[in-house]
Amino acid sequence: MDFSADSSYLQVSTGSYKRQVYEVPSGKQLVDQAVIDRITWATWTSVLGDEVIGIWSRHAEKADVNCACVSHSGINLVTGDDFGMVKLFDFPCPEKFVRTHFCIVTRRSTVDIVVLYCFSGGCMMEIFPSLNL
Repeated sequence: MDFSADSSYLQVSTGSYKRQVYEVPSGKQLVDQAVIDRITWATWTSVLGDEVIGIWSRHAEKADVNCACVSHSGINLVTGDDFGMVKLFDFPCPEKFVRTHFCIVTRRSTVDIVVLYCFSGGCMMEIFPSLNL
């Protein structure tokens, strides 16, 4: 779920893999694609939309990409998938089947804090194990 930069709109991704945009506070669904295309989003966590078509590989099924998050600067997108891959893309990513940086994360039974550092030569990921209190 993401809010627009001016908090006038909310976008969600449904379980049926549809991106829906609503006006705030009325809750009216926005269907005019031209209006949707002009919205500036404060955050982006959706795996759906023209802005992220490039995150899907040729043979990906709908459930393969589980999560996405755009950096605070709005220029990078990180995704996580069913295969333990964390991938870094430019944002927006409107071209299909783009090349990307990636690393493999082994599946873990606990939720950890993951920090991805990006720089001109590549990227580095640091995992901070969750604390068992």
